[in-house]
Amino acid sequence: MTYLLGLTGGIATGKSTVAAEFRKLGCPVVDADEVAREVVEPGRPALKKIAAAFGARVLRADGSLDRKALGDIVFNNPDQLAQLNAIDHPYLRDAINDALAAAKATGARVVVGEIPLLYETHYETGFDGVAVVTLPPNMQLERLMARDGLTQAQAQARINAQMPLADKIAKADFLIDNSQGPAARKAQVADLLGQLAR
Repeated sequence: MTYLLGLTGGIATGKSTVAAEFRKLGCPVVDADEVAREVVEPGRPALKKIAAAFGARVLRADGSLDRKALGDIVFNNPDQLAQLNAIDHPYLRDAINDALAAAKATGARVVVGEIPLLYETHYETGFDGVAVVTLPPNMQLERLMARDGLTQAQAQARINAQMPLADKIAKADFLIDNSQGPAARKAQVADLLGQLAR
């Protein structure tokens, strides 16, 4: 029996770093961000609908999605973010479900779905349990600014566009504290995997 673990957290809390630890320990990981990029590749129906809704300004010269331009529009406007989600999420959900089913078919004891907006999209019911990656707010802000080259105001706007991390922590089945460094992160993942693979 495969245990399906949802992995989420706030923006820039280190979900991908934690997912990499699960991968190292032999767990298949479905990365929703990777799937999301595939869903909006040129020629795909989701990209056509996004371009129709937001205009040519969200497309690069080669016809691919300009994620930064789209982000600048939607992260400062809740209505437009909701409009984007309404277009994108049905395609994304189907593609993630297909990828999770393929990962489960490998017979792995634990399959991880790394889904940044898991709670926001009410996807938690599709998993046997959810682990939330945590980080203190000041570290989260600093990491996001450094990672994406954002000003403090831009980074805070992206954090504010998501469900508060405290709300995710309150809903979580498991927590992984990502503020203690690589050795502690690795130990927490191994411990959690030990619990789930029994």
